[in-house]
Amino acid sequence: MAESISILVADDHPLFREGVVHSLAAQPDIDVVGQASSGEDALRMACDLAPDVVMLDIGMPGWGGIVTADKIRTACPATRVIMLTVLEDEDKLLASFKAGARAYVLKGVSAHELARVVRSVAQGEVYVTPSLAAGILVTLTRSPAPHDPLEGLTERESEILKLVVQGLTNREIGERLHLSEKTIKHYITNILEKLHVRSRMEAAMLAVRGARPDTQK
Repeated sequence: MAESISILVADDHPLFREGVVHSLAAQPDIDVVGQASSGEDALRMACDLAPDVVMLDIGMPGWGGIVTADKIRTACPATRVIMLTVLEDEDKLLASFKAGARAYVLKGVSAHELARVVRSVAQGEVYVTPSLAAGILVTLTRSPAPHDPLEGLTERESEILKLVVQGLTNREIGERLHLSEKTIKHYITNILEKLHVRSRMEAAMLAVRGARPDTQK
């Protein structure tokens, strides 16, 4: 027979905490070794009892679950942390995992599902409440806003590119701006690299396309 999973439950609401403890204790392979009402108590008990899993309420007074998770990760690296919360919040979810949590579970979960999460986390797996997991996937796969390479040019580079669009040579641009032809050539090289183009013509075409909306105002 496999060894039971030892777990410490921390929540500042006694009635809810006792309900969680009762449901987990009813599982033959889960052993509730302690209860805590604050993050400080949870850390102390985790160090003393070395449980396989600690279940933390994210909104406890004092340290709170996220700070506590981080401290437990440092003091008891073998102990895995589950966040149990009412907060359906992607920022809290990400902060929890950054602090070392291995699961983020909403308090409306069934007793059967909670026990399943405890088992999977004890085995090294990661769990996120499905509704939040879907939102995180959407965020991660959302295409970023297209970057305008023209915005990366300095004021001087933009000025030179406008003169390139007008068809001026390097020497003519240098005379217009009171700069040497060699300096203008250096600026042009930088402009081509920043715009990821190979020629003055491509740079000029890109500049014209980028400026077109402004010319129609």
